[in-house]
Amino acid sequence: MPRLIRAFIQSCLLMIPLVGILTAAHAEEQTSDFPWWWDAKWWEQGTLEVPSNYAVDVRWLSYKNGDTEVSAMLARPKKRGKYPGILFQHGRRGLDQLIQLKVRRLAARGFVVLAPEVFSGRFIDPYPIEHDYAVEDDVDKGLDLLLSRPDIKGRKVCLVSHTRGGYMTLKVAVTKGRQEKDVACYVSWYPHMQDPNAPEPLQVYSYAAEADGLKIPALIFIGEDEQYQRRRSIESAVNSLKAKGRPVQLIVYPGVGRGFDFRPDTVRTFADDLASKDANWRAAKFIRQHLR
Repeated sequence: MPRLIRAFIQSCLLMIPLVGILTAAHAEEQTSDFPWWWDAKWWEQGTLEVPSNYAVDVRWLSYKNGDTEVSAMLARPKKRGKYPGILFQHGRRGLDQLIQLKVRRLAARGFVVLAPEVFSGRFIDPYPIEHDYAVEDDVDKGLDLLLSRPDIKGRKVCLVSHTRGGYMTLKVAVTKGRQEKDVACYVSWYPHMQDPNAPEPLQVYSYAAEADGLKIPALIFIGEDEQYQRRRSIESAVNSLKAKGRPVQLIVYPGVGRGFDFRPDTVRTFADDLASKDANWRAAKFIRQHLR
């Protein structure tokens, strides 16, 4: 019986991106009379859009930003050739083993992913409270390195991030002026959409002014049980961008909270797995669409 149950669950997982069971209660992007997640080909014809899988090669390198040496993880398909590029930026927890797996999962969709580890070079411990603005320059330099690689397809890449990395990449896109010219899109899992050093009332009731300057297509994922003070700033920023007519989409997964894409197996739930697989697939599709 356990073997049959495992087989049934595995078959369900293969259908994740397509069945549409992960509705986004607060992201009702409408296409005609249907919500954003509706898949007519699946419903009417049984067609499943299955993502491609690539074996991944991982290595570590470093680059200099002035006197600071920044370590970075590079993950890319083992198969030789050029692939679209992603600059992935970690958040407060740093680029630990759980987040390295997230980088690998992105590369497995067929991307060259550079993930700078911006804490150690500046002697910053994981989970910092205060934000050192200098790390944004390190992220910006990492973008230069990624764009210079000969195995990158095209002239632009996408910025992908989570938690505080969402703020760092927002600053790179807007404040550093890299959007449109060098960066084609912005993707983030539950990003910190406020200056981490801002006073507490601004953390809860406002969002970073830079968010209003984001012009490139953006895709943001959060869980329905996201922390209130984070969710409010994210939704406020998204609503402001929509009011300006900017191409932004917020996807809210029911039954999960912060960290659903990297929660370890000791506490991971079936809902976490469904949400993380669906988000990985949708992010890859979104990025590929904007890096053609």
